[in-house]
Amino acid sequence: MKKVIAFAGTNSKNSINKQLSVYAANQLENVEIEILDLNDFELPIYGIDYEMANGIPNNAQLFLDKIKASNGIVLSLAEHNGAYASVFKNLFDWMSRIDGKLWSDIPMLLMATSPGARGGVTVLEVAKGRFPYMGGNIVADFSFPSFSENFSEGVITNEALNSELKAATSKLQEAL
Repeated sequence: MKKVIAFAGTNSKNSINKQLSVYAANQLENVEIEILDLNDFELPIYGIDYEMANGIPNNAQLFLDKIKASNGIVLSLAEHNGAYASVFKNLFDWMSRIDGKLWSDIPMLLMATSPGARGGVTVLEVAKGRFPYMGGNIVADFSFPSFSENFSEGVITNEALNSELKAATSKLQEAL
């Protein structure tokens, strides 16, 4: 059975991006899903001086191992000031020190959501521009606007947006 990891690019305990990534992963069929939480992979802030003195922290390798052991990735990025949340950027930086092509060409559904009408589109565009240089194989992407208006009790309530997400998950399903 194919294995898919799903996670949010944030350490928020009540992350709307985690809710979206879990929902999207559960749309896939005949896969084993592992939900990852960045809080389980705490890391010091990346810096070359720290790396030279202490090496690469084990949690960076553990997370990278989860990526490499998967057949698919469902990732929803939180947007902080138009960019990645610092906790995700830090993990991304540490993993890139181990393997510059850290995404390993594994099929990915890349998403973002926010409370606002833009749905994290800025961070999504940043990631879509950067990830391919790092081995990212983005087979579908999805921006989900106005989270609290369109998501309730674990499901997307807006039918048009739900159809759009199902089309994106179908692309990931086909790529698996």
